[in-house]
Amino acid sequence: MITPIAQTLSPAAFDQLVANARSIEEDSYGPKVYQFENGDYLKLFRRKRLLSSALLTPYSVRFWRNAVRLKELGIPTITPLQLFKLPKAGWTAVRYQALAGTTLKSVYERDRQLSDTLLEQLVALFRTLHRKGIYFRSMHLGNIVLTEDEQLGLIDIADLTFQSRALSRNKASRNLAHFERYLKHNGLMAEFPFEKLCTRVLAR
Repeated sequence: MITPIAQTLSPAAFDQLVANARSIEEDSYGPKVYQFENGDYLKLFRRKRLLSSALLTPYSVRFWRNAVRLKELGIPTITPLQLFKLPKAGWTAVRYQALAGTTLKSVYERDRQLSDTLLEQLVALFRTLHRKGIYFRSMHLGNIVLTEDEQLGLIDIADLTFQSRALSRNKASRNLAHFERYLKHNGLMAEFPFEKLCTRVLAR
């Protein structure tokens, strides 16, 4: 897979890049995601440890490669545009076009339920990912988008890996367990049809 060379930004060049952008997500280190006036996004990645795999393959590159691979497999996702190496050591970024649509988190918070149609689409998405050997630890309602043409796609995809074969039943169950922890953490477990989701996803 060909990945473009990251453009190295000086402090002044970075400041100029985000001068008219709006910070929409931050943590204790500062802005994590910017939104530009034209709707594009800039996602910043920090290498968390001095010695890690991110030293050879930065998270921004993984994000880019995951997007390209998902598109090749027919799964809707973001469109990467440009890679950057930022002035601060260990920091990189990727500019991308968002996946147009509404997150399932927003849909669920609005309706307080998941329609039978959406549940079947979610089951199909899990099964497709598992069949194609895709393990997405961060798969949760906030990272799944109902697109404008009524498909389900994925965002925030840096934490995603590809295997050469379908996921084992054990690994598929672990993937669902991450999804369950998200529901519990956000107080959604009592209302969400999780058992029905699990039964249908794991059915052979």
